[in-house]
Amino acid sequence: MTQGQDKATAPAETTGGGDLQSRLIDVILDEASISRSTPDIEHDRAVAIYDLIEENTFHPVGQGPGRYILRLSVIEKKLVFEISSETGRAVATHVLSLTPLRKIVRDYDMICESYYQAIRHATPSQIEAIDMGRRGVHNEGSTILMERLEGKIELDLQTARRLFTLVYALHWKG
Repeated sequence: MTQGQDKATAPAETTGGGDLQSRLIDVILDEASISRSTPDIEHDRAVAIYDLIEENTFHPVGQGPGRYILRLSVIEKKLVFEISSETGRAVATHVLSLTPLRKIVRDYDMICESYYQAIRHATPSQIEAIDMGRRGVHNEGSTILMERLEGKIELDLQTARRLFTLVYALHWKG
């Protein structure tokens, strides 16, 4: 607060842990867009949703601070972000082509398969090497997702990483 401001006139907090922070409070994956997959992928999906709800920075551009619900789906080979307020009021819908993400998702899928096989049979140093590669590809996908959402949704890298995991889960069907 600056000198002369009291609590009643101080600007609302929009980052950090305050109640007025712009953030996701729920994420819904469209069941029609995904199919059941391996237990490892199902686990990653559940962890990503849990982690995303627990800690995220998510602010639809042009909206005030708020708590948002995100419904992710794939429709006609397009990634759809349907955002609503916590009261269910539609806020925004963003439709993104999956083409810029297609190669990175394929690469991530291949390296995840190698990783899941390695954790069952490889040495710790081999697992660590594959995991480093997996994290690198994951970061690349997260960066691409952030770039695609620029001007639409403000988010931090950790939120983008968790969203990329969910995009991967949705893309699994195709």
